[in-house]
Amino acid sequence: MARVPKAALVAVIALAVLVVPAPAQATPPNIPAYSTALSRLNSLTVAAESHQSSYNRDLFPHWITITGTCNTREQVLKRDGGNVVVDASCYPTSGSWYSPYDGVTRTNPAEISIDHVVPLAEAWRSGAWSWTTARRQTYANDLGGPELWAVTGTINSSKGDKDPAAWKPPQAAFHCTYARAWIQVKWYYGLTVDSAEKSALTSMLNTC
Repeated sequence: MARVPKAALVAVIALAVLVVPAPAQATPPNIPAYSTALSRLNSLTVAAESHQSSYNRDLFPHWITITGTCNTREQVLKRDGGNVVVDASCYPTSGSWYSPYDGVTRTNPAEISIDHVVPLAEAWRSGAWSWTTARRQTYANDLGGPELWAVTGTINSSKGDKDPAAWKPPQAAFHCTYARAWIQVKWYYGLTVDSAEKSALTSMLNTC
């Protein structure tokens, strides 16, 4: 049998490495660049949070039907997962999801939560208390901006409804992206920031 030249073997191995798919790391759309995020942060109204006692999650109708049998949660799972296969009800039967907050990959969709980067309760305290139900529904199901992220259920529970002054993703390398996404959502919806939150966001932008 003829011997395969060493250079040819190296080329084949290199090609094999190149075609191995990387873990899915889809990112929601419309995350602004650093300079834009900084400008938008500085344009936000700084005010103390309010109306916390009147918050109710049901005031934000969420996981509405988006298309066919797919609701918002299922759309995010399809958008942000790798090799996702869904059944007739649009529920994933296979796939993988990379959680950028903690750097963990999961293959069981039951272990993935859809996080509102600016939590519903935080939005309420920052001005959404004055919105119509229709606007709150739009906010809770927004697929056009960086509001919805597929993350592990564990990290989503750890975050709760905390703002960046009280909680940051364990993955320090993600702080820049997280801050830019947070600022975009607050700016787009005209929500306020409190002083501690603004300070934390400024520090996170400094990692960009």
